[in-house]
Amino acid sequence: MAEKMNQQEYPLAPATRQSRSDEESGTLRSEELKRKKRIKLAIYIAAFAVFQTIVILVFALTVMRVKTPKVRLGTDVTFQNFITGTQASPSFDLSFTTQVGVKNTNFGPYKFDSTIATFMYQGVTVGQVTIPKGKAGLRSTKKVGIIVNVNSNALSSTASLGSELGAGVLTLNSQAKLSGKVELMFVMKKKKSAEMNCTMTIEVSTKAIQSMSCE
Repeated sequence: MAEKMNQQEYPLAPATRQSRSDEESGTLRSEELKRKKRIKLAIYIAAFAVFQTIVILVFALTVMRVKTPKVRLGTDVTFQNFITGTQASPSFDLSFTTQVGVKNTNFGPYKFDSTIATFMYQGVTVGQVTIPKGKAGLRSTKKVGIIVNVNSNALSSTASLGSELGAGVLTLNSQAKLSGKVELMFVMKKKKSAEMNCTMTIEVSTKAIQSMSCE
């Protein structure tokens, strides 16, 4: 009877070894899954870091890059007074309204101080006007209305003026320099100066702008 009992106990050993083998296999699979999860997590972190670096670089090269605003004299000119002499007795006395455009392409407003715009004929100052202080919004153009009065009283020689009036035109140059600051993200401010240098050709017979060019 005792021998029979002993014979019944022997088959239990293989079952125990199988159970241990299953446990070890399960442990290995669990560790493999954890390893794969860690690899995925590392990949996600690396991808996020690369993406964040790209975003910062794009932000620095576009949004945070400060460009110089452009200042231009408008082509919409309305003459209120238009008196010119002849080729033999050349002179001019003009009064007109126009606009000065301040184009700001930055991602922040450009605040500028008041300045003087000078109008010249052949390098001689023939008139001046004040451009009041203002602000050009982010990526927009600020238009400032001005009234200009110019005359030939300051010219010491009128020979070239006589030639121009004989050809039916009058050429004037306008210059100005704006000083201001570009404000970014409400905290960063950078000084920027913008210059205007425009040449306008007036057709005397029609009292209209024939051409306008700005550098």
